[in-house]
Amino acid sequence: MTTHASTAGQGVGPLLRAWREQRRVSQLELALRADSSARHISFVETGRSRPSEEMVLRLAEHLDIPVRERNALLLAAGYAPRYPETPLDDPALGALRTGIERLISGYEPYPALVVDALYDVVAANRGVMALVDGVCPALLEPPLNAMRLALHPEGLAPRIRNLRAWRGHLLEQMQRQIALHRSEPLRALYEEVSAYPVPAQDAAEEAVEPVPYFALPLRIEHEGRTLSFISSISTFNTPMDVTVAELAIETLLPADPATVKYLQESAS
Repeated sequence: MTTHASTAGQGVGPLLRAWREQRRVSQLELALRADSSARHISFVETGRSRPSEEMVLRLAEHLDIPVRERNALLLAAGYAPRYPETPLDDPALGALRTGIERLISGYEPYPALVVDALYDVVAANRGVMALVDGVCPALLEPPLNAMRLALHPEGLAPRIRNLRAWRGHLLEQMQRQIALHRSEPLRALYEEVSAYPVPAQDAAEEAVEPVPYFALPLRIEHEGRTLSFISSISTFNTPMDVTVAELAIETLLPADPATVKYLQESAS
């Protein structure tokens, strides 16, 4: 993976070219998608033509560029940012916060949490807090980070029965996000958590039980038993705010009847 931070001061053309090349889209293909011409796309990328605000947004849409980076493109082209970045505690997002809290509370007794672009936890239900009970207190201090919590040797890592597989899944997920967002803070977090030592586990702990899982489960020890979950991540459709665009809701679906029974009995 490579980042393109060095192009930020070179105008909108190099930024658009970097995004197009990362998406592996030719000038002709992009032109067809955006109802333009390969010649015009070439002129924009080389600085011979200044794209309109509408064209910048259209190209960003067809290149699937994240909302935050669309603002950067607009600024590089000499236009004002289109998308606000409203703090989550702003009254304008009160309905969103209420909806999120209702959603994850309604998912109990199963775990659910909401993270931002750096995997900092902005909301979590009681199911999550029960799972993290007993980990190193320093890891629970704000801002609580989901990746540090999962992979740190003083966090949940020693409790995860299929740690090597789950760790690989999380690191691959972060790599995809880095490729999509080209975020240096996210890359720094990846380098930090990928360097954590992996706690030793015996073969029995790593063995997967003969259960027909339909996706890679998170198998985690909790109060003397192993619970199994399947992770599902949801984002907001067509967000118009940077903060909202970068929120992700993760729910942990019980992956076997034993986990369902345990969690329901614990909540009763």
